[in-house]
This record gives sequence, structure tokens and C-alpha cells, in this order.
Amino acid sequence: MTAAASPTQEPDPVMVIEGTLSGSGAAVVSLNPAAAELTTVDVVKILKPSIVQIVSELAAMGFSNSALPPTGVGTGVILDQQGHILTNNHVVEDAQRLTVTLENGESFPAQIVGRDDITDLAVIRIQADGLQPAKLGVSAEVEVGQDVIAIGHALGLPGGPTVSKGVVSALERSINTEQNNTIVDLIQTDASINPGNSGGALANTAAEVIGINTAIIQGGQGIGFAINIDDAKVVARQLMDQGFVRRGFLGITPINLTPGIANQLGLDITEGVILARVIQGTAAAEADLQVNDVIVRLGNESIGNTGELSKFLIAHQPGETVDIVIIRNDREVVGKLTLRDRPG
Repeated sequence: MTAAASPTQEPDPVMVIEGTLSGSGAAVVSLNPAAAELTTVDVVKILKPSIVQIVSELAAMGFSNSALPPTGVGTGVILDQQGHILTNNHVVEDAQRLTVTLENGESFPAQIVGRDDITDLAVIRIQADGLQPAKLGVSAEVEVGQDVIAIGHALGLPGGPTVSKGVVSALERSINTEQNNTIVDLIQTDASINPGNSGGALANTAAEVIGINTAIIQGGQGIGFAINIDDAKVVARQLMDQGFVRRGFLGITPINLTPGIANQLGLDITEGVILARVIQGTAAAEADLQVNDVIVRLGNESIGNTGELSKFLIAHQPGETVDIVIIRNDREVVGKLTLRDRPG
């Protein structure tokens, strides 16, 4: 690490567009941040044709008295007219067979295009005509307190998707998954999200999908989470292009810097990502990063929290060398870091 120097220009991140996904064959949609609010009824009418039920037949474990294989039910959001559907990884990861049912009752077999367990996202595909893609919004414009609508196949109940309404309770939430991954930069909502809603849409009042419903806290009343759509666009694009997500890996345990931690360490800053752990033999160790260093910039991007760090790593590939700015002992230090592949 050396004295501070101006950062160099980094390659453009993975390009995503507002509206439906770039290159998906659907029309490009230009979103208007000041879009007029619709009633809940109107939002549901617009989005229902884009919301599908996903039934996954799972491999039977051990002996069973049932002649039928165990099944799981989830939800998906149609991305384009070519049949790509965005859902949660945990909805499809153990499936031996997938069946997608459209709003009109038609059912189609589906194949997995790609999965990403780190973000709990997956893309599957069906062969069907006349599909209506959902309009994707911009989650960077989402504000705490705004109205949202959750649409999904809660509990696998017959008769179409379930609709619930609430508000954005908080932003930039993080949760740990059963796969020991941490999903960051989630939207928290009090709109009811029940089993079967996973992979469904969290929409704003302009009928734009701003999140993919992913989890509830067991025993927590009115606490549900959705993957923000800006991150989901980037992941979905890579899954559609190559079947997996290749992201830069640092080899750290990052936590958000808080005013309390900053005060404890005698720092004058209150935003950034502090390193709770640096794994030997990784990009972070090679760059001489140390525990309690605070990352505040990577390449051209300010890093104020773990969500911004995650976005940067998704958009930059292993092998790229980027400038890094850290705060160490309340002094700014600049260096270079070469991103690596995640081990294993």
C-alpha cells in the first residue's frame, strides 16, 4: 500500500438497462421516476400475467409410503418473451423436475438456465408463446415508507397468486441463509411474504418490480425481505449469458462501519466496510490488507457499506486489477488489488 493517488478508470461494469433485461428480445422500457401511482387493483392486473407458479419435484430421501415424489412450490417473474423466468435459487436447486403454470392455467416443463446460491437467485426457461414480461424498476430509487405490493403463490393455494400490501420498512438489510451465505442490500417490508411467495415480485405503485421476494424471519411478524432488482438484473444477465455468476473475490469478512465502531477505533469517518477478517492466500492478503482496515473506495466506486461492496464484486471479474482506498489508523492509504476467483 502506498500514499494516496488518484484512482484509474475501471472497465465499465456489466451493463443492465432499465425495464426488461438487455438482449432478452423484449422491448427496452424507459422508466419515468415520476411515474403516476396506480391503485393496487391496477398494479395486480398489470403484473399478474407476468407472475408464474413453479412446482419442483424433489428427489425422494430414504423410504416413503407415498407413491408421489415430494414437491415444493414457489413463484417466478417472467423476464422476456423467450421464456426466461427469474426466481429464487432455493426454489429450484434440488428439483429433479420443474413445472411452470401461467396465469391462464397453462403448464409447461422448465429447465434451469443458471443458479447463484450467493444471491439466492436462479433463471429457468420454458418454451411458450405470448408471454408477458414484467416491467423491472430501479431499486436505487426506493425509499423507506413507500407503498409496495407483494405478489406470489403463497402456500401453493389454488386460484392464482396471493396479493399483499405494505411499505418498505428498511433498506440495506442483510440476512444469513441456510447455505451459510450472507445476502446483502435487501429490501425489508411488512407486506406478508409466506412460503410459496419465494421468487415472486415486490412491486411499487407504478407496477414495476423493485425486488424479488426471498425470505421471512421465522417468528417475526411483518418482517419479510426481497432481493433488490438492481442486483437481480446483473445476476440474471450473467445467468442468461453463461449459466453462472463469476464475481471478484477479496477473501475478507466485511462488516458495515458504524458510528460506534468508528468511535471505538478513533476514526473520523462513519461510512465504509471494515475488515473483521482477512483470509491468507487471497486477493486481500496479497494487497496487504489488515484487520480493522476500512475500505472506502474500489476503482471508481465509493464503498459505503457491504451492499455497495457486493455490487462492485458482481460487476467486476476475477483478474481485474483495481485501485483500492482504505483508512488505516485514521490515515488514507491507496494501493492496487487484483481480484481473484472464489476458491472451490
